[in-house]
Amino acid sequence: MKKEDTTYQKAITYLYGLQKYGIKFGLSKTTNLLKAFGDPHKGQKYIHIAGTNGKGSVAAFVASILRESGLGKVGFYSSPHLVRFTERFQINDREMTHEEAVTLIEELTNVFTPGEPPTFFETTTAMALLYFARQHTDIAIMEVGMGGRLDATNLITPLVSMITNISLEHQVYLGSRLLDIAGEKAGIIKEGVDVVTGVKQPSVIKLLESKCAEKGAPLWRLGRDIHHRTTPSGLHYYGTIHRLNRLQPGLKGRFQFRNAALAVALVERLEEKGFKISDGNIRTGLNRAVWPGRMQVVAREPTIILDGGHNPGAIRALADAIRTDFRYRKMILVIGIMEDKEIDQMLRAIVPLSDYVIYTRPVYSRAASPEKLMAEATSLGRDGEAVPFLTGALDRAREIADPRDLIVVCGSLFTVGEAMTYFEPETYRPDVLN
Repeated sequence: MKKEDTTYQKAITYLYGLQKYGIKFGLSKTTNLLKAFGDPHKGQKYIHIAGTNGKGSVAAFVASILRESGLGKVGFYSSPHLVRFTERFQINDREMTHEEAVTLIEELTNVFTPGEPPTFFETTTAMALLYFARQHTDIAIMEVGMGGRLDATNLITPLVSMITNISLEHQVYLGSRLLDIAGEKAGIIKEGVDVVTGVKQPSVIKLLESKCAEKGAPLWRLGRDIHHRTTPSGLHYYGTIHRLNRLQPGLKGRFQFRNAALAVALVERLEEKGFKISDGNIRTGLNRAVWPGRMQVVAREPTIILDGGHNPGAIRALADAIRTDFRYRKMILVIGIMEDKEIDQMLRAIVPLSDYVIYTRPVYSRAASPEKLMAEATSLGRDGEAVPFLTGALDRAREIADPRDLIVVCGSLFTVGEAMTYFEPETYRPDVLN
């Protein structure tokens, strides 16, 4: 093994060790980390994206459009990663190298307060901001980790903010009511900074309108200021600058048409600030967008799709896409879900669509046991079995599938990340930890 690989393993093993400190909301530790490097995030150009579902897809569409417009360096910080730690930090679709990661981790750990280290997410967010500043990105897209108000990414002052949508999630951390969660996400709204949203619930819209008015932040709503419709010929977009017909987003699933419309609405706000983006840039950018692990087709005969949706809303969107976009004889579901998710609601959204279910788990400490998943689904009346490891579950699904069948692998990004390594081990090679 090369020395640099060993050094990288050691560095990220230490970083993953910070996960034992759990999730802690607040901006002070990330602020202090960045202060030690002269506040490199200040004066940089950012896009900030929060929301329950669709953050990564919208960001992928926006990044692709901006690259097509001719910007030399478009940064993208996302979480969690699917297979490799360095996926979190990208510039023009290129992941941070192992050498760059080691250098940043070593520099950051050298300024940790003894005995009071930051959390894993606080450290990775500081890494991203330091990395993008040093690489002189033209603009960087920052995806919120959880909530918004006290999320480590909320140190930035973006050119545009987005709240894709809001539903119940992470209630232990964000609050038990929809408006509690909405209030946390609205915490990314900054003084005078445009906000784009796809939120539909009247009570949440009212909250966002109030917060934007308080901050003097223009609010742009899908369905009021920006419109779209979907037909067999594609996505039709009617915005404040562009009117575009028959768009063909590169990400699969009809639900991605809404995410694509949100992305174009965000891009229009950038155009108002001087960015030059043509109809052709938008059309090509949407079509060339790539976001692995989301409705990703990895095999044919049988067709096998991977989807990392990990809450009830995302699973319902997956189920709708399966109904409308795929033709098959039987559907075999391979599902692994994290213990702290809304397991019952997720199962109810997808199991009834299936002909046979294989309950399993990825190699991850937070994963629910296959036996628990199977017990939760008893009342849903579908045949199935529990397989202890995901690799065995995938083997079993392929063994029983006919070439005309559909195999759906879903339930968690961890499930999908491990499945990607199974199907394409050379392309999706995971990190090796010490």
